Amino acid sequence: MARPEKITEVEAITERMQKSQCLILTDYTGLTVHAMTAFRRNCRDKGIDCRVVKNRLARIAATNTGMELLNDHLKGPTAVLFGMVSQVEAAQIAVAFAKDNDKLKIKGGFVDGKFLDPSQVVALSKVPSREVLLSMMMGSVNAPARGLAVTTNGVAAALCRAIDAVAKQKAA
Repeated sequence: MARPEKITEVEAITERMQKSQCLILTDYTGLTVHAMTAFRRNCRDKGIDCRVVKNRLARIAATNTGMELLNDHLKGPTAVLFGMVSQVEAAQIAVAFAKDNDKLKIKGGFVDGKFLDPSQVVALSKVPSREVLLSMMMGSVNAPARGLAVTTNGVAAALCRAIDAVAKQKAA
């Protein structure tokens, strides 16, 4: 029979998996305590939940949430990054930290019901954040109206300059 602590831990992992928009699996073998603390601090600052999980318990939670594809990658020391707010930020943090610390390895990820291999996680990290994409879209939506306003203003300004030139010419 399962111990109550393990049942509670499986339920907690399952809940995080269900609530998260993005999961990134990392192997932290060889990282120093100082480096791992810095990594967790980076995650916490961005609102990413970084947890070192027992693989067996994470497999049970993955099966409970329909993420069975993760089970093959839950081997060895595993830290899971749960991106609760954004699908991109967890990947960005993991990839940026892995560039600086070659000991951190990205095992894969899970977004929108699909497993991502490490190269796809790197590609995901290059996608701009939601706020940047929204601002780009709003700039595109605003561009035609701005262009019309500038053109209309240009015509009126040219007419004013022509009238002013004619007035100066008649005054002279």
